[in-house]
Amino acid sequence: MWNRLEVAHLTLKNNVFLAPLAGYTNYPFRKMCIGLGAGLTFTEMTSCKGLLYGNEETRRLLQCGEESPKAAQIFGCDPDIMRAACESEALSPYDLIDINMGCPMPKIVGNGEGSALMENFPLAEKVISACVRSGKRISVKFRVGVRRGDRMAAEFAKLCEGAGACMITVHGRTRDMIYAGEPDFAQIAEAKRAVRLPVIANGGIFSRDDAQAMLEKTGADGVMVARAALFRPQIFCDILGTPAPSLREIFFPQLEETLALFGERFALVFMRKMGAFYCRGKRGAAEFKRRFFSAGSIGELRAVAEEAFPFPEEK
Repeated sequence: MWNRLEVAHLTLKNNVFLAPLAGYTNYPFRKMCIGLGAGLTFTEMTSCKGLLYGNEETRRLLQCGEESPKAAQIFGCDPDIMRAACESEALSPYDLIDINMGCPMPKIVGNGEGSALMENFPLAEKVISACVRSGKRISVKFRVGVRRGDRMAAEFAKLCEGAGACMITVHGRTRDMIYAGEPDFAQIAEAKRAVRLPVIANGGIFSRDDAQAMLEKTGADGVMVARAALFRPQIFCDILGTPAPSLREIFFPQLEETLALFGERFALVFMRKMGAFYCRGKRGAAEFKRRFFSAGSIGELRAVAEEAFPFPEEK
């Protein structure tokens, strides 16, 4: 069930992926998830316009390291700009570039980007084709529809394949569902039957049972874990059946990696959030969460984490 996967002559160690998560999937987080077993991880969603206009914050999203293979996710709606971004030096380290055609956020959709492209098939096809002409491996992530009741997944999957995509990821919810509600397994299955390229299923995967059910109900070639990895990055160990490290063994190396790469200011803000996520379900979680967000220095943050994540870890 959890096997190696070939994507356009790119060999992935397994078919359990980490989704691109805006604000979270920076390099230290991706590196950690790879160490926990993820077969492929993606950068945060990166604006092609911001990239070509030299926006430093945008370039920061693409910082990478020794991870291999590497995958980046981009968004935009101008075919020429998208192709130029794919050909840019900033994206040259990446083995695969994923186009976001599923983001439901109004500020993205309002610009004709993300899931707005699902309402403009001709433009979506032009965007994918232009990116493919860059010579890079191109995948596409999209939703099963825009509004509840839509049945677009199979048709859009065929569009992606015809335009030259080498893999698709189908989020089993419509845009208006955002991130709530049960995924539409039937539509993901329809998309899988409609194409010959690898299909990754996304949505509602919070446990090993969820991952297994997703594959069984859809016939997909792999699964993509999203929000669950923020609360329990060991979910990759759970799914793959490998030993899981403690939260202490996860938090402190992640803190040091983040501090070294991004500096104290970013590391403090980011790791306060991660500490609060990791406390979910623990005894005293509300108080630890308050203390994490109150930490005013890396030293204070470490002190809270020492208490929140004891070793050996309390159950």
